[in-house]
Amino acid sequence: MMKKQEVYNITFGGVGGQGIITASELLGWAALYDGCSVKKSEVHGMSQRGGSVESHVRFGRKVYSPLIGLGQADFLLCFHPDEHPRLKPFLRKGGTDLMPYLEKVQQIADNPRAVNTGLMGVLAAFLPIRPDSWERAMQKVFKPSILEVNRRMFSNAMALVK
Repeated sequence: MMKKQEVYNITFGGVGGQGIITASELLGWAALYDGCSVKKSEVHGMSQRGGSVESHVRFGRKVYSPLIGLGQADFLLCFHPDEHPRLKPFLRKGGTDLMPYLEKVQQIADNPRAVNTGLMGVLAAFLPIRPDSWERAMQKVFKPSILEVNRRMFSNAMALVK
């Protein structure tokens, strides 16, 4: 877990149908349940045809704007390798690029639809959000019928971070 800072900036990216919006909602709810101020934005033009999807989540003591400028993201989560070059300029110098975890998470996923939740487990290992806040967020975001598979994927992927 990284040192607690004033505001955390996380950029998500991928293509339509990968659950980018759901993943960013999961983070937003977890941060909110943890007592943080949260702002979120989404860009999903042709997402239903496999186009680019991008989401920004900012949380901390007080957040005034939902947008993350170039070179300001603390974390970059790409759910599709083709989107990585486009979104990498958002990552600040010294920020954490979680792209190396994508293949590892795909390898442990029983269900390919839960890969996004796996990457959220990886992200959670770096953030100062309490486990009970993540649990409440999962209960809010996922239907009961898919909660357990996502809960298990989140936990298994979180363990990938050493």
